[in-house]
Amino acid sequence: MSSALFGTVSVLRTGYDKDEVDEFFDHARQAYEGRTAQPLTAADIQEATFDLVRGGYDTHEVDAALDRLEAAFIARQRAEFVGSQGQDAWMAALAERARTLYGRLGRPDGEKFAPADRGQQGYDIDDVDALCDRLVGYFDRQEPLTSAELRSVTFTAARGQDAYAEGPVDAFFSRAVEVLLGVE
Repeated sequence: MSSALFGTVSVLRTGYDKDEVDEFFDHARQAYEGRTAQPLTAADIQEATFDLVRGGYDTHEVDAALDRLEAAFIARQRAEFVGSQGQDAWMAALAERARTLYGRLGRPDGEKFAPADRGQQGYDIDDVDALCDRLVGYFDRQEPLTSAELRSVTFTAARGQDAYAEGPVDAFFSRAVEVLLGVE
């Protein structure tokens, strides 16, 4: 099934399983074009994972394509929504989604997310809190921030009391990316 949609890594390195990636992108194309009854959402794209195998597709290329695909699905969703309900309704819906982020953003530093389980690796609290502060600046003071910047952030690994659990942080910033994509 592999059709070389992306560059591959050498057989000495690992990349994403070619068949899994090809199948996902084929389904995405069909869903985008309305040729399948199985829907695909921006959240489905965010949650896509592929096995790592020797000689697979270059992970950076696939991840960049997933980012572009998610942006395309959100742009289409926006166009359809605006076409049926108007730009003001879209912005109101987007503002409501942004407000769902505020509960966490308003928490004190060091308490915005659940801590990592004892002995488990997580994200450095200061790094995460700093990015939360940037989101507050974006929402409250129109300070520049893009979805691409959010996606490219890498948090320092930490353990114990110095770490937030990765899952809740990832889910929160995925929602924030969706909001920013809806505006961009």
